[in-house]
Amino acid sequence: MSNRILYIIRKEVRQAFREPRMRAMLFVPPLVQLLVFGYAVNLDVENAQMVWVDQDRTPESRDLFSKFEGSTRFSVIGTPASEKEITWWLDSGRADLAVRVLPGFARDIQRGRKTSVQVLVNGSDSNKAALVASYATSVVGRYAQDVMNAQARDKLVGRTVQGPIHPSIPTLTMRSRVWFNPDLKSRNYFVPGVVVNIIALVTLMLTAMAIVREKEIGTMEQLMVTPIKPIELMIGKTLPFAVVGLVDMVLVVVVARLLFHVPFRGSGLILLLASICFLLTSLGAGLFISTVSRTQQQAMMTTFLFFQPCFLLSGFTFPIRNMPVVVQYITYLNPVRYFMEIVRGLFLKGSGIGVLWPQMVALAVIGVVVMTLSASRFHKRLE
Repeated sequence: MSNRILYIIRKEVRQAFREPRMRAMLFVPPLVQLLVFGYAVNLDVENAQMVWVDQDRTPESRDLFSKFEGSTRFSVIGTPASEKEITWWLDSGRADLAVRVLPGFARDIQRGRKTSVQVLVNGSDSNKAALVASYATSVVGRYAQDVMNAQARDKLVGRTVQGPIHPSIPTLTMRSRVWFNPDLKSRNYFVPGVVVNIIALVTLMLTAMAIVREKEIGTMEQLMVTPIKPIELMIGKTLPFAVVGLVDMVLVVVVARLLFHVPFRGSGLILLLASICFLLTSLGAGLFISTVSRTQQQAMMTTFLFFQPCFLLSGFTFPIRNMPVVVQYITYLNPVRYFMEIVRGLFLKGSGIGVLWPQMVALAVIGVVVMTLSASRFHKRLE
């Protein structure tokens, strides 16, 4: 590395840490994003507000009620006595669901007849409604299984049970096991994506603004009359922010492990290698933005214009397979998609290079192409 490149790097580091706005952009956004996605963005439903309507008032219905009370997923906040009160609880948003036991519930159970429990769910939030309905169905299912087991035992010991009970008929019991995220915490899914967003946004914005700032204050022309070559200027301008991106990545990973206890099951070396491949794209895009922007405000707006589509089409929040087919094909050109898959694979699954190599190759190819084209344009603009 020539002395001229080292001079540009030292100059860029001093200038970045001297200016308060740039100094804040280096480390504040990563921590803010991590805290927001770690605490605020939470799709888990751990305490659904429920109202209980018992129109049977029998030991059987009270037994079902105890199942809901014993569940950690529900809090019973009311016992409406009429249809109008049920509607009010759901319409006002105070209750997430209403569980109603119809008259004849116990009689049908004792006679071995088919019976049902009505579950009314507030569907304003579709994700929350689906989870709440699933939890309620699970509670009712466990109660039904307990009833069948109790009746089968009574039949075997010779007690009188009304209705057809056939303990000799085999039953199918489903036992599920969740891989990679056993507790189904949305935090474990979103926080690794913050690593991707931070590296992309910080390096993209800082690279573009650092070069445009030289144009604004008139020092770009002074640099170009010195013996510094365009390629040396480009390396000196981008390398410090590549290091900043890697430092922010390490900072977020450490805080995610210590503060949010997000598992990291993969290799840190693979994460570092993937980050370097991704930096080729983000730094190259920052160079390109600097060639089409005249002011730092324009560079910032162009950065967000470039970043938002990449962010939305990365699979960070919305599954790519749920997007229209045409959009799914477009995402293959999005480097953020591949980096997102690599980071989540390392955090949650502990995937190795044998699984992640297609994403790594795609990331490296896109990075080399973007950096080459951006460097060529940057070189021509300087000349």
